[in-house]
Amino acid sequence: MPYMGQEQPVPPVPTLLSQPVQGRMFSIPAGYHVEMHSHAWVQFTYASAGIMQVLTERHSYLLPPQCALWIPPGVRHTAYSAQTLAFRGLYLDDSVLDGYRRDGAVVQVTPLVRELIDKASGFPLEYPADGPQARLLRVLVDELRELPEAPFSLPLPSDPRLRRITDALQAEPGDNRSIEAWAQQVGASRRTLVRLFQAQTQLSFQAWRQRLRLLAALPLLAEGMSVTVLANELGYDSVSAFIALFQRHYGKTPGVYAAGLGRGGVVTG
Repeated sequence: MPYMGQEQPVPPVPTLLSQPVQGRMFSIPAGYHVEMHSHAWVQFTYASAGIMQVLTERHSYLLPPQCALWIPPGVRHTAYSAQTLAFRGLYLDDSVLDGYRRDGAVVQVTPLVRELIDKASGFPLEYPADGPQARLLRVLVDELRELPEAPFSLPLPSDPRLRRITDALQAEPGDNRSIEAWAQQVGASRRTLVRLFQAQTQLSFQAWRQRLRLLAALPLLAEGMSVTVLANELGYDSVSAFIALFQRHYGKTPGVYAAGLGRGGVVTG
């Protein structure tokens, strides 16, 4: 009988759920891209080790250790990590949510939820509907609904001119070109870009680029890059300015954050 905790190559995405709550646990090799896909159910995506990037058509999410992503039904998504991931996932049928709805969001995984997921990872895929495994999973679902959000998401615009800009900046976060220079690049007026950025991301261009850079810093810190080199890589004029922005956004300095990664910790904001 297959178990949720089996280590195996990345398995195919199921087309049907065998249980109202179905777990998935496996390693994802470094550099592996999960193809864009969607589900008819909620997916709770979590990596207990490694930093995972998840992309949807409207958001980019970064999941440090002990953070997870709530993905609503029907949302197309893909995942990638430069590091090997210890993937943990839960599929939640609507029947166990009692009408609960939540937009896509990065959430903080509490110690209790982490332990419950670890416990559930040893359950067989076919467990009795009225047995102890099902009761524990119902407690786990209740806990998932209460998880607080964490500041690791980046909204993406739909306008093709803006997407040219945001795609280029995601590839090179340290690009310091002004919005006027981008306007000439994509064939739009500055006023149009300013208006569209605010309307489609709820952020100004400057605020969007700053959030992108702060997110881009996380995997580089995990790889051991020094704060000085990192600040320069991301286009900051000074190391102190980068540290101040990082601490204001995440509640910890980059150095403290990097030390926490070594212990499987996570920044909360």
